Amino acid sequence: MTAADLDRLFPRSDVFAPRHLGPRRSDYQPMLETCGVASMAELLERAIPGAVRWQGTLRTPAARGEQQVLADLRAIAAKNQLWRSYLGTGYHGTITPPVVLRNVLENPGWYTQYTPYQAEISQGRLEALLNYQTLILDLTGLDCANASLLDEATAAAEAMTMFKRVLGRQSEGRDAFVVAADCHPQTIAVLRTRAEPLGIEVRVQAPDALTFGPDVFGCLVQYAGTDGRLADPSAAIRAAHDHGALACVAADPLALVLLKEPGAFGADAVVGSAQRFGVPMGYGGPHAAFLATRDDYKRQMPGRIIGVTRDARGNRALRMALQTREQHIRRDKATSNICTAQVLLAVMASFYAVYHGPDGLRAIAERVRGSTGMLREALRAAGNEVLHDAFFDTLQVHPKQGAASVLAAAAQRRINLRDFGDGTLGVSLDETLEERDLRDLIEVFGGDGRQDLAALARKVPALPVALRRETAILTHPVFHSYRSETEMLRYMHRLQAKDLSLTTSMIPLGSCTMKLNAVAEMIPVTWPEFGKLHPFVPTEQAQGYRELHDALSRWLEDVTGFAATSLQPNAGSQGEYTGLLVIRAWHQHRGQGHRNVCLIPSSAHGTNPASAVMAGMEVVVVKCDEHGNIDVADLKAKADQHSDALAALMITYPSTHGVFEAAVKEICAIVHEHGGQVYLDGANMNAQVGLCKPGDLGADVCHLNLHKTFCIPHGGGGPGMGPICVASHLAPFLPGHPVVKTGGAEALGPVSAAPWGSASILPISYAYIAMMGPDGLTEATEVAILNANYIAHRLDAHFPVLYKSAQGFVAHECILDCRGFEKTSHVTAADIAKRLMDFGFHAPTMSFPVAGTLMVEPTESESKEELDRFCDAMIAIREEIRAIERGELSHDDSPLAHAPHTLADVVSSEWDRKYPREQAAFPSPWTRVHKYWPTVARVDDVYGDRHLVCTCPPVEEYA
Repeated sequence: MTAADLDRLFPRSDVFAPRHLGPRRSDYQPMLETCGVASMAELLERAIPGAVRWQGTLRTPAARGEQQVLADLRAIAAKNQLWRSYLGTGYHGTITPPVVLRNVLENPGWYTQYTPYQAEISQGRLEALLNYQTLILDLTGLDCANASLLDEATAAAEAMTMFKRVLGRQSEGRDAFVVAADCHPQTIAVLRTRAEPLGIEVRVQAPDALTFGPDVFGCLVQYAGTDGRLADPSAAIRAAHDHGALACVAADPLALVLLKEPGAFGADAVVGSAQRFGVPMGYGGPHAAFLATRDDYKRQMPGRIIGVTRDARGNRALRMALQTREQHIRRDKATSNICTAQVLLAVMASFYAVYHGPDGLRAIAERVRGSTGMLREALRAAGNEVLHDAFFDTLQVHPKQGAASVLAAAAQRRINLRDFGDGTLGVSLDETLEERDLRDLIEVFGGDGRQDLAALARKVPALPVALRRETAILTHPVFHSYRSETEMLRYMHRLQAKDLSLTTSMIPLGSCTMKLNAVAEMIPVTWPEFGKLHPFVPTEQAQGYRELHDALSRWLEDVTGFAATSLQPNAGSQGEYTGLLVIRAWHQHRGQGHRNVCLIPSSAHGTNPASAVMAGMEVVVVKCDEHGNIDVADLKAKADQHSDALAALMITYPSTHGVFEAAVKEICAIVHEHGGQVYLDGANMNAQVGLCKPGDLGADVCHLNLHKTFCIPHGGGGPGMGPICVASHLAPFLPGHPVVKTGGAEALGPVSAAPWGSASILPISYAYIAMMGPDGLTEATEVAILNANYIAHRLDAHFPVLYKSAQGFVAHECILDCRGFEKTSHVTAADIAKRLMDFGFHAPTMSFPVAGTLMVEPTESESKEELDRFCDAMIAIREEIRAIERGELSHDDSPLAHAPHTLADVVSSEWDRKYPREQAAFPSPWTRVHKYWPTVARVDDVYGDRHLVCTCPPVEEYA
């Protein structure tokens, strides 16, 4: 008898699909009846046009149990070899404090949160992110920092384009950006990728001989260089300023604990990665990058900014500030296409700084530099040439015995050193270094590993006076209050308790797919075989990752109907951008590089036009009709008008309006007839898997949000992953990398710092697909459509569903029209969103894609009971609106106007509201069983933008 026979005779207890799907199968029939259909087949027939429906079966392997998949991943992980890597290049070993590992990275209370658009239920992570910004500003010496970017290389690219915007008309005729040659190679390559479509020339020059002509608008220098060279950047910064250009410094935050802050040298921006602040290397990511700049430039800065404001009671509150810069509002005029950032990793880095404090960080930095100095003295004593006198953690060595001999000796001890290719080797040390490691490194270079380390330490030269930090860092009490694990644990849990996550209730955000992030999917992420691998180790040491990447790529190609995949884009916005660059490269390869018009429906997500502009394209908007579909006549007219220049159409399917458009194949054909390519935004792939395939619809490329459809958690605003799948003719142009070979035969430059983006979270999607199998994946899509239609039918009489198919059905989400209430009761969509918090729910997506509406996406993971609770809450809110409409009380006197209600509100002795406290705080039966309390009243957005503060406020304000 085989294992398969046993499972047939006696079903496994760890079958995953029933755990992932919210409704029980016995719930399907009553839900279908509410929708007015007799079966799931009838629902799908009426929701999905017949010409669109794919009738095959996915070729992914049959579903395996949770324990089987974990065993499979254990075997895969074992194929990764954990050598001691001293490769540097912006990636370093680090020690994640166990209290942070267990209580943040492995805690669904943190990793299942969404981006903090609803500030009142996000105060915990907003505080953690404010701590992160304070950390970055103290280290860089600048005025304003964002709450994370995707990686150091793309942060440098964002700084480059920010400089262009900042200079405005002064940058006319200035199209050159100077880069010091000792910047990290992946940073230089990403800069070139980003610059080329925008007409920017990247000039790489010797770091001590940067030249600035009248055509230069900015520069980037590395402090310290990728080869360990530590030099005063002030001369380069002054030279840039003397020529009317701006200067950016790429810096290691741990080095900045000891080094003079770049702001003191006159830097206009500082970028870097906070990876070594407790975030595992993870074969390249995810990690939190940063960008800090001057206050004058804050409105041109990309990414989220957390700011201090006040709530309706006048109390201190936090929120995301200056959101009018962002793509979801400014679209093609946005500062960036950045949507997802790296919040979970920024939170980890901030807690690392809070836990260690300034003294602990200084001790870590001094240990790293001291160890590097001892190694330097030992190598010099052994006859090796160490190239640079000033250093922090990296040495460039010309070995006495020759590079090949040293590399062989290192390999015998399972040590990775960086080979510069010119006869020199690099060694970068970190906080994980033990005495045995240091002695092994000395011996690898031919030195005496038994020598007295104390004697070596006495020979280590001090930092040059001009480069020593003279200012204090992290003086705020938050960085001095939590040294014991007990206090740190309680602080983190206090912040967690302020936030609503999937551990509280459903998060019905349309276009966000807040489904279950199962523990079995998450467990492998923190295994050292995945987490401790440097992204630039020789590929033979990463065979486990290679196997995982190959399998996941095959499965995604099966799901989408495409021929090839790139896993490099480390966010959905990056996937959009990469897909458009691939299309652009294909046109150029065919001698049609003049094609630069991108057609985008008016309903598209704001990242679409922002990505198109970044890819050097001109955005032409296509109208939508009164049913929310693309206006085919207008599309034909625009395609005909721009036929010679048409590069691409960007389309979301199902549409952003939550409907399967019947004309999608015709739409794709029109674009192809005019020489363009079709980019399909995979944001709504959760309605397609197993039922439709983008490749069959006529698309040429699509990106997939693995943090939506394939279960990577949102992390409170990142990490995400946005791999792209392409048709065979586009495969040669998939992005490559300067350090590790990847990509197609005609590969683009890299779009992310690491070859495979945020590789360490890919096991999550692997596990999800492996545990669901083809039948489970398809059923998940069916249930997602069922859940959305169930809500739509339950609420339609109370909140009209704005867009439906010709047969009256939606796809996986629905838009509730709240616009009429402003006329009848002065109630806005924002009032409804805030009132939902009193019922214990996160609001649906507000005013997107249509102003004054709420877009609801329940996903397949929510049970019928939870859907009913949400619907009951919405119906109760509609009754409160009717009370206003009937004149029983005014809008300003209603619970909707004052929502959300805090505990302080309802216990106040000054209660003078026209409704009872019980209605305010306990408006439903389930809130009496378990009550989630917002910790601040409604925040004042206008005040926060007019009085921007993006660091921890003075301690007096806490009092």
